[in-house]
Parts: sequence; structure tokens; C-alpha cells
Amino acid sequence: MTGEERRQDPGAAVMARDLREGRVSARELVEAYLARIAADEPRLHCFAHLDPAHARAQAELADAARQAGRPLGPLHGVPVGIKDIFDTADYPTEHGSPIMAGRRPREDSAVAARLRAAGAIVLGKTVTTEFATFAPGPTRNPHDPARTPGGSAAAVAAGMMPLAVGSQTNGSVIRPASFCGVYGLKPTHGLISRRGCLLQSPTLDHVGVFARCLEDAALLVDVLAGHDPADRATRPSASSGLARGLHTGPSLPPRLAFVQGPAWEEAEPATREAFRELAQHLGDRLVAIDLPEPFAEANKVHRTVWTAELAHHLGPDLARAPELVSPQLTELLEDGRRVLALDYQGALAMRDLYNRALDEVFHEFDALLTPAAPGEAPQGLESTGSPAFCSLWTLCGTPAVSLPILEGPAGMPLGCQLVAARGDDLRLLRVADWLVGMVSEAAGEGR
Repeated sequence: MTGEERRQDPGAAVMARDLREGRVSARELVEAYLARIAADEPRLHCFAHLDPAHARAQAELADAARQAGRPLGPLHGVPVGIKDIFDTADYPTEHGSPIMAGRRPREDSAVAARLRAAGAIVLGKTVTTEFATFAPGPTRNPHDPARTPGGSAAAVAAGMMPLAVGSQTNGSVIRPASFCGVYGLKPTHGLISRRGCLLQSPTLDHVGVFARCLEDAALLVDVLAGHDPADRATRPSASSGLARGLHTGPSLPPRLAFVQGPAWEEAEPATREAFRELAQHLGDRLVAIDLPEPFAEANKVHRTVWTAELAHHLGPDLARAPELVSPQLTELLEDGRRVLALDYQGALAMRDLYNRALDEVFHEFDALLTPAAPGEAPQGLESTGSPAFCSLWTLCGTPAVSLPILEGPAGMPLGCQLVAARGDDLRLLRVADWLVGMVSEAAGEGR
């Protein structure tokens, strides 16, 4: 699938409308995506598990339901990929590790169950790093196969599916979205249930989504969001209503704060220049601010919480086959075992301090603007790249979105990250929609 074909691909919301109104069948849509997968999968290696016959069978059931006049969900007949850390009753779930080879869950995760209830077709399971940590899988960046994709965004970027579900405990939604040039949305912590998802860190684990436009990302989060008694981070609330409210924001332009954050020293020169130019374009709508001094230690605080909880939740299982655990994950587990209870509790207290400070910032600003990654996707496949620009926002549980509106010096995508207050996911998407419009308008004027 060429870049031009990907740009012309209709979004998931358009597909769902066409499916409901009979302009296209689910079987036709699935066949189109399977053809793209057949063409590009040998080069990109996006799938851990794919069964074309099963995908076709799901499509036929979806078409039969429409023809019978049954009620149709908001994603009826739309293909969606799921990261291979979410349990699926019809596909293996192996967490990117030989330790879990052949694992077949009996029940769907909350994510898979909600997708099916919405009528979506679970097209396949996308590759994950080892237990969703640092040791990369075989997936390559569709813009340049010699570079890392950073995570699960590659299949959406390559046009193999319109939507995908991923996770973020550090940077595994925002970073790969930046590297692959798609929209990556990490909602507020607890908005989407993690039942049936690999448990790394209850404090930090988020469910996130990848899409080719903001409307589609909002639609997918609306489908997945909701209270689940099995996940204590979720809470009873009204429908998120992100897709419905996306284009109904206030008429006044938002007020943004540019935040360098604790990882600014990692930003590549081209990234700094790109954000300088963006700041010039936004003018007085963007104000540069410095976070208080304690934020300088935020990434260390994140690592303390992460490794301690990782060692607690994964350590016993992995200890049964240490020879099958990568050096990267072994190091994380060892770091976690060394964390003292006093230091762990202190890190949780710092998280609360950060959130109180951010609440004050969000009284003045609608959203914060910051890089999504240090730069373009790095060369090579030995690493998934640095999550340093994501760790603080994951630690605090704030909603964040990566917007594919910038470009690096090698012509690779460069994401722009927006962050909003906890629970303010709709405002985040409205600001993102405004910013995308501003940048598109400026690009049009420049031609």
C-alpha cells in the first residue's frame, strides 16, 4: 500500500457508517485489509497472530447480522488489531515471550469483549515487546524498515488496519505513534479497564489506542471506556462522549503551555528547532513555562514505581524460566527487587505532589505542549527508542495524545504531544483538533 493510498483510506468512523448503510460489506473490507497485510507483512512483521479464515468468518457473521436487521454497534464490521498482551478467547496471547508460547486464554479481556460488543472484527494480535517492556519484537517501521517502529503503531501506519489497541506503562502508545506518524491517544488512567491485560504496574498501566485521525481515536476510546468492578482504577461515570464532543468545543482558541519537561536534554537539535518554529506559529496562544524543581526527578520516580511493581507482579512467574528472560527484562526485575518499601512509598507520594502541582497549571492552561519523543525513530531494531518524554505523564495518569504534525530532517514523522488534566480527555481532544487545524492551515498557506 503506497503512502498516497494510505492517505486516501477512509477512516473507521466513515467505514462504520458505510457498513451500516450497506455501501460496503464487512467481508469486502476484511478482504481489502488482508490483501494489504499479505503484501506488507513479510517486510514489516506486525502480527504475532493472524488467522485470515477466522477474520473472514467474523466478517460473514457481521454481514449476516446487518442483513437480518439486528441492532448494530458503533464499530460494526470494522477491523481492529489488539496488542498481544490482551487476552482473546479466539487467539493466543503470548506477551511477546517464549515463556508464554502456546498460551490460550479461555475468556476475552475487557478490551476484546467491548470491541466485540461494538461489532468490531478482531483482525489479529499485533507484536509486543517482551512482556511489554524493552526487548523489541521483529516489527519494522513502515516509513523506513531499517528503523524501529517503537511499538504497536506500525500496522495502522502501514494501512493494515484502521484501528489498534495498545498499552502504555512508560511510553508505548505516544512514542510509537510519533515514530510511525499516526495518532496515539493515552486516556486518563482508569478510563479503560485493564481486566485480562498483562499486569505490569497497576499504578502505571494504561490502555491506549492508535488511529489515522482524531475522530477515529475518539470513537475507539468511547467504545472501550467504562467502569469495570474487576479493575479498581475504573469508576462509574457517564459515557465519555469523545467522538460526539470532539468538534463542539468553545469558539475561543485554547491557551497552551510549552513544557520542556525533565527529558529536554534528550531532545535532538531538529526536535528543538521544530518546536521553536511551532511556537512562533502559535504566537501568544503558547506560553513557555518551567515546571517546579521537584519535576526534574520525575523519570526516576516513575522508574522506582514501575520496577518495584514489575518485580512484584512478574518476578515469580519469570523466575521459573530465567534462561528465557532477556537481559533487559532481567535488569528491570533486579532493579525492582532492590527498591526499598520506604523509597516506593516516597515515589507514590511524589506522584501525588506532581499531580497537585499540575492541577494548578491546568487552572491557567487548557493543555501542555511537549515533544512525544526525542526525535525521529532511531536507526536499527535493537531498541524501541527512549520513552523519556512520556514517563512523567504516565506516572501522573494524565491524558496525552501524539499528533503526527511535524517532520524530522530525514523526512520521518515527528510527533507533537499534548497533555491535559486528569479526567479532561474531551478538552484534550478539542485542543488537539484545533492544533491540527492550525498546522494544516499554515501548511496550506505555505504552498
